[in-house]
Order: sequence, then structure tokens, then C-alpha cells
Amino acid sequence: MRIYEGDILTVDAQDSVARYLVEDDGHILFVGDDLPAEYEGVPVEHLGKRALCPAFVDTHEHLASFATFNAGLNVMHARSNRDIQAMVADFATRCSSKILVAFGASPYSVIEGRLLSRDELDEVCPDRPVFMVKYDGHACVVNTALLEKIDGKVKGLRGYHPEGGEMNQEAFFAVSDYITGSLSIPELIGNIQKAMDFLAGRGIGMVHSVSGVGFAGDLDISLEKWLGKSAQGGFQVRVFPQSMDVRVATKRKLPRIGGCFECALDGCFGSHDAALVDCYDDALGGCGVLYYSDEQVIDFCKAANRAGLQIEMHAIGDAAFDQATRALKAALDDTPREDHRHGIIHACLPTEEGIAICAEYGIHLPVQTSFIGWPQEPDSYLSDILGAKRAARLNPLRRFVDSSIILSAGSDAPCTDPDPILWMQRACNHSVPEQSLTVREALRMCTYNGAWVTFDEKDRGSLEVGKIADMVILSQNLYSMAPEDLGNLKVEGTILSGKPYKPQHQNALAAVARGMVSGGRV
Repeated sequence: MRIYEGDILTVDAQDSVARYLVEDDGHILFVGDDLPAEYEGVPVEHLGKRALCPAFVDTHEHLASFATFNAGLNVMHARSNRDIQAMVADFATRCSSKILVAFGASPYSVIEGRLLSRDELDEVCPDRPVFMVKYDGHACVVNTALLEKIDGKVKGLRGYHPEGGEMNQEAFFAVSDYITGSLSIPELIGNIQKAMDFLAGRGIGMVHSVSGVGFAGDLDISLEKWLGKSAQGGFQVRVFPQSMDVRVATKRKLPRIGGCFECALDGCFGSHDAALVDCYDDALGGCGVLYYSDEQVIDFCKAANRAGLQIEMHAIGDAAFDQATRALKAALDDTPREDHRHGIIHACLPTEEGIAICAEYGIHLPVQTSFIGWPQEPDSYLSDILGAKRAARLNPLRRFVDSSIILSAGSDAPCTDPDPILWMQRACNHSVPEQSLTVREALRMCTYNGAWVTFDEKDRGSLEVGKIADMVILSQNLYSMAPEDLGNLKVEGTILSGKPYKPQHQNALAAVARGMVSGGRV
């Protein structure tokens, strides 16, 4: 049993701030301002200027992909292609993997204003395959050594550009499948366990993972399910199979389906293939790509909704957002459900019609506030391709909240860094100031609402009596901070099921075996 004394940010229905919290055997026994006499003599942790809040929830992450890239080379902070070349050359001397994996290249954050090329990768690494993934996770650049291995698999697919080595759209997905399929199972499991440790270090106690890329029989979905059930230290995983085939979820007894990749309705702004109602403003023009017809998306949503599954789909552009809302509306009109918790991921450029459907039908939005003021995709670029007026409509958080739409926060990792402090800082300092959230709204978005998305709110998401003691110690009370100062906030400790988080330490076989027989929730 332990008592925490100080600023307890409960994120209950009233956003109460209590003085005391009592935890015992992983559960919360008491929260309030006056400590009952029965707890006299119990050890007390005095928070001082620090604060206690619920553990954060990342409601949209590609866990297996993030784990793979987190073990690779991150070039997000490079500001020139020459810097990236130097990083790749150095990484090649340190990495023993057969294929070098790097992530985060952006043409908009380097002085050359373009992606580095196949030839530039060949200059620094001619003999080993290099897979350089673009920051948005929708394109890559390959060197000649990798192209020779995958050329027969991608030639003729949409997005195949062998001259410069860039692969996007269908060609990119095919290359990604090859890369993930080349990983050994023990290597993948070890990477996922290290990713859990990394996330817990950021105060994240639960991740909603979208899975199902590149493995025969969707093995990665099963692996994430087993690893989620066997995770140590109280870490929680909720798996969303990225499939338009309802059986992929039902045969694994998963209550939800969706994500990106196969469940993506369009592309993204960085690759110029987010689907728009009115075409792009720049010289490239075009209206992006809708990957499916309305009929296909509606048929999927009806089937999943009839099966009692929770549905999530990727939609970046306004045409895709409208398609998602029409399909979910059609599914719920076909088979009404009181508490479905269907969602639209990203929802970057919504329409008024779509917002109205979300509000009426209770469709939630797992948003990525890290996209606001994103160095990899700066506002100047978005204004160039969309026009200033349309770019100002991106990520309208205040409009969503004022429409009573529930928002949760996700990183879309590996596309952005899974950092809840950054999510809150960006949400409260929107590039369009009137679309900013309050600090309390931002904390709720990152905690309680995330638990609510997967029906976990009875056990997690707020600090209330009877709930599991999943908590984070923050360097200070963010309710007392100016929104512009939120970036100075630090996570000083993560407590899951009442205990300070300790790293995963099971070997691969034990983790899988335990997960296969565990009755834990995932």
C-alpha cells in the first residue's frame, strides 16, 4: 500500500484535483482531500511540485513497424541529404542486420528540398540493401542492392519509380511487405518488447496497435495479440487488424478491426495522394487517390458492424473523410448499435457534412496533433499544395470538441515520435489559435478518452476508486502552466498496476507461449 500526496489530476468527470491517492495491490482505494485515519502509518510519497495523472494512451500506432524502425536509424532531425548520407554510412558500420532500415526522410525539412535518391544511397552503401522510409510512412527510397531483390515484386505496380529509387502507393506497400517478412520472429519480438519499454518511458501505459503488414497468414497480428497478453509490468496492448476482411478479426476473437494500409481510404499530403474534393493547388494538381469505391467501403462497414466489431479507418483528405462518414452512417442505419465506438483515424481535413454525421452517430476521432506544426510537413508546404484557406481548415480540434465529438490522441508512430507531452503542447498551441484545446481538454484527450475508445474506461483512464493504478508522475502540475510552456513538462515516472514500470525481460519463446494461453485482454 502506498499514499501519494500532492496534486492528483484525476481526469474524472469533474476534472477534480485531489490531494491524496491511496494505492494497494494495483488498485486505487481512495482519492480525496482529507486522508482517512485508517491509512495512518502507510508509506507516503510526497510529490512536492510534481503531479500525478493517469497513464497516457496512444490510440493509433503501428507497433510492429515502430519497433522495427525504433531499432533502426532515425533521420528525422537531419537537415540535409548530405547529413542523411553520413548517418547511413555510420549506421552501416554499427548495424549487423542484413537490410539497413532507416526512417524519417522528408523533402520538406532538408535544404535540398527533395528526397535523397537511389544513387545517393549507393554512394554511401553500395553493397547492402537500404530501405529508407519517408517520414509519412507512405513512400520509401531503396538503393540498388535492395531494388535488385524486390524488383520483380514491385515492377508494374502503381508508384514504382526505379530511376530515383522512390516507391510509393502500391509499390511501397509491396516493399514494406518484403522488409517485414525478412525479419526473424525472435528479432521482431525483441524489438516489440524494447518498443514497449520506450513507450512506458514516455508515460504511455496502453497502445492501440494497428497491425497486419507483410507476414504470411497475418502472423504479426497474432504475435501482437500474444505479446500484448503476455506483456509484463502492466503494459497494455489493444490490437486492430488492418484488414477489410472481417474474418481476420473474428477468427482471432478480436472485437475490433481497422487502421491504415488495407483500411486506408486514401494516401497522405506528403505523397500528394490524400483524396480531395477539390484538386490540389500546386503545379502537380490532381485530386489524390481514393483506394476504394463507396460501395466497397460501405460493404466492409456493414459486414463489420453486423459482426459487432468496432471499426476504424484512415482518412486524411476531405473526400476520404466524407467517404468514411457515409460508409459508417450506412452501416449504422443498416444495423443500429447504441455503443459501437467506430472511429475515423487522422481526420485531417474534415467537411461540415462529415462532422455533422460524426456528431449525430457518435463517431470518434483518433487524431494526431503532432501533425500540427510538423517540421517534416511544414505549414508552408501545406499552404502551397492546398491553398492558404483550405490549409487553415486542417485539424480543427476546437470545432470537433464543440460538436461533442470525442477526440483521442495517437502518434501514428513511426510517422511521428510517440510523445504525449508533444501531443498536448501542439493541441493547446494550434497554428490556427482559435482551434486550440484547453490544457484540461488536452490531458483528457491523451488519457481518459484513449481508454474509452477501446471500452477500457471502467478500469483505466482516470484516477478513481476501484480503477487500476496506471499513473504517471509529471514534473509539475500542467493545469498551472501556460499552454505555451507545456513543452517544458517532463515525465518523471510511469506506474502501471501500482508498481514502477520495469522493462520487459521474457525471451521470445516464453513471451509467445505465455500469451497463447493467457486470458488477458488485448
